[in-house]
Amino acid sequence: MGQRGDPSNLMALIVFFIILSILIVVHEWGHFITAKKCGVKVEQFALGFGPKLFSRVVDGTEFCLCAVPLGGYVKMEGDERSRVVGNQGEFLSKSIGQKFLIVLMGPVVNFVLAYFCFWFVFMLGKVDLDATAEKVPAVVGQILAGSPAQKAGLMPDDEVISIDNHPIKHWPDLQDYVSQSKTSSLKMVIDRHGKNMVMEVVPQEQIQKDIFGRKHKIRRIGVGPLQVQKSQDVVIVRYGPIESLKQAALELGDITVKTYVALYQMLIGMRSPKEAMGIVGMFFVIKFALTIGFSFLLNIVGIISASLALFNLLPVIPLDGGHLFLFLIEKLRGRSLSQKVDEIIAKIGVSLIVTLALFVFYVDFERIGLIDHFIKIFRG
Repeated sequence: MGQRGDPSNLMALIVFFIILSILIVVHEWGHFITAKKCGVKVEQFALGFGPKLFSRVVDGTEFCLCAVPLGGYVKMEGDERSRVVGNQGEFLSKSIGQKFLIVLMGPVVNFVLAYFCFWFVFMLGKVDLDATAEKVPAVVGQILAGSPAQKAGLMPDDEVISIDNHPIKHWPDLQDYVSQSKTSSLKMVIDRHGKNMVMEVVPQEQIQKDIFGRKHKIRRIGVGPLQVQKSQDVVIVRYGPIESLKQAALELGDITVKTYVALYQMLIGMRSPKEAMGIVGMFFVIKFALTIGFSFLLNIVGIISASLALFNLLPVIPLDGGHLFLFLIEKLRGRSLSQKVDEIIAKIGVSLIVTLALFVFYVDFERIGLIDHFIKIFRG
């Protein structure tokens, strides 16, 4: 599965909004279909926010396409206490179990979509970038003319054993050590035809763009790995339909555990909150995935769908998890919280989500260099 050309921003943006719309519609459809099955009247099913671009009423429900395609919602009859009049089709008139199920099914169908994405990915062939990197040995295959490596005397087929007494096993070890090094020169031990040799290499700083298009200073010595372009160096994990069902479940479970562990570590300070990625970051990840191929893109869709479900299950209003938490409290107390307490919890929750959204936007903009750009503009 070879790497494709860099897609245009317009093409990537179109694909991004198509994927985002599918994920939103699937999520809201989970709420919608469950509400209908439970006898709740659904007044509105909207994709996006803001002014309506298109709307049509079908079976008593207004389906809307709105101007800002960054979300969606399902509006049900009687889903706010101030709007409850006692009709049978009202959301709040249903049992706790029914209300719980209606809210829960949004994240559930995102999990289901993620599972089927992973299932197809494992059948098509999952590109394992980590395994691919680990498979490439630390053997010099290419040397750039005039590079630090050439000046130091490195030659093709030299195997790098260690750098500054740090053992090197695979090509990524070499890349990481060189790029993160701080000293003016590196002492490299190489194996040349069975004979160990010591060489001093002085790295050069180069400007490199990451997947977000932001420029970074990276130290390089001007070497490339052996046989990096050959197909046998690309690890593709592929299974049959039955085994793929199992692998998809394991993949979904792994993502779930890693996501919540990462969130916990951010809360206690073990990881930086700046590792979080928002909608801007998602665009660049999808753009990068387009360069790899369909299977890799589908895998990213599965990860985003699962992440959307996991985020929505956090116990914070107005997320689905916040409503589920209140239903559990109602079940334990035998009655719901007062309307005033509900409103206070909702205001706190919305404030938290808005603050989080602003922070994630800031992190995304910082990743792509917009913050630095604005700072330079204001400084003149």
